[in-house]
Amino acid sequence: MSTAFPRSWTAQVSNKMTKVLLVDDDPLQAHVRKSILGRYFTDIQRAADPVEAFILVEDRRFVEKLGVVVVCLSRPGLGSPVFVAELTSRLPSVPVLVLGRSREEAAFYEGPNVRFLPRTAPAEELITLSRKMMQQYTARVA
Repeated sequence: MSTAFPRSWTAQVSNKMTKVLLVDDDPLQAHVRKSILGRYFTDIQRAADPVEAFILVEDRRFVEKLGVVVVCLSRPGLGSPVFVAELTSRLPSVPVLVLGRSREEAAFYEGPNVRFLPRTAPAEELITLSRKMMQQYTARVA
């Protein structure tokens, strides 16, 4: 799969890179996670599956505001490791935080901008790591 962006295209970086993309295929858990993330972030967009997420990241205006992607996939199909690999190939500089499934390990995910948290991590850890990743990304590309 290839990106719709020309190789020479770079996002216009500003302090407006505050959007969180939550890719979560469990409606109930997505609601809970969106509420948790909403304690700090005001602009959270949920994608119910990888296909919806890829549609969103093909929109240049969406990507210009994207600060971090939080991935929590549990249903069969395009699983988290495959999705994260494809996402990072399309948007290599955007930070991705993976909330792992049971028996998943950080070793399943590669990339300098990819971090892993066990799904059982406390809510505050999710917020803290998401904030830190977004702040580092914004500072790095500003």
